[in-house]
Amino acid sequence: MKSIVRGGGLMAGAALLLSGCGSFDGQHGGGPAASPAPAAAASGVTDVPVTIGEPYKIGGVSYTPTDVADYDEVGYAGWYGDETAGKPTANGETFDPAAISAAHKTLPLPSYVEVTALDTGRTILVRVNDRGPMVNDRLIDLSRGAAEQLGIADGVTAVRVRRTNPPAAERALLRAGKPVRERIATPQSLLAILRGKVKELPVPKTATASAPASPATASATGKAGEDRFIVESPGTKMAAPEAGQATKPATTATKPAAAGSYFVQVGAFSTESRAEAAAKSVGGHVSKAGRLWRVRMGPFTNDTEARRALTTAKARGFRDALVQRNR
Repeated sequence: MKSIVRGGGLMAGAALLLSGCGSFDGQHGGGPAASPAPAAAASGVTDVPVTIGEPYKIGGVSYTPTDVADYDEVGYAGWYGDETAGKPTANGETFDPAAISAAHKTLPLPSYVEVTALDTGRTILVRVNDRGPMVNDRLIDLSRGAAEQLGIADGVTAVRVRRTNPPAAERALLRAGKPVRERIATPQSLLAILRGKVKELPVPKTATASAPASPATASATGKAGEDRFIVESPGTKMAAPEAGQATKPATTATKPAAAGSYFVQVGAFSTESRAEAAAKSVGGHVSKAGRLWRVRMGPFTNDTEARRALTTAKARGFRDALVQRNR
């Protein structure tokens, strides 16, 4: 039995077309596809009319779009990219993987949401213009552009999704596919609460990553839920690379050539992708150390410069960052 989403609703007697609204690591899953974009959309993307849509069913699961002004949930985010570029979204727009957009199962189209990565505390503004992900262990799917802005390299990431009403200027930028300024980093006290909530949710079956472990309890085991951040105590040396294992240079940011003996130790991670995302968020660099990937900022010529960088790292959510000096 198939049906096609048209204007946010379902046409009775039409067919269920599983398109690319759900994804994992850039691979699309199933979701309700939109009909061809209406002629009115050819003149430009608009925020009117806002469409809620009729209830629909995918894979035996029913979904009821609802206009919830204070929507605020935690869950997991995936992302989707070039494989659906140029195809119509559920509200008739043309999908641009580089734009800052997202797919959600029930929010009105379009909607604006703030998406916070619970491992780093970073928050971006995203425009929801599609339906998905039709994988019930995920809350939202981000476009490739939105995932890159948030620092998601691969897999799924624990997030908070909060509906908001941004200024007209920010709406215009997102309608044009452009990012807006990143929000202020989420305080650690609130992140701790949100992390606790997401840990109560089932771990996505399509990924080994789970809720981000809080820095105080994370370890280097690499188990689900401990795949984010490994705290290094002051004075603790990283394990040396195993025999025959070369130290890998940074891929997210190149280590500065400036002379200096001061560094900011941002953290150590059990997966390279998380380390690279963290390095990107603070302008640091990644180095391989044993089974871990270490993120550092610097070198700096003196303690004052290092302390300024430390403030940046902590503002980005890395509360256990510390200044180190190579002697």
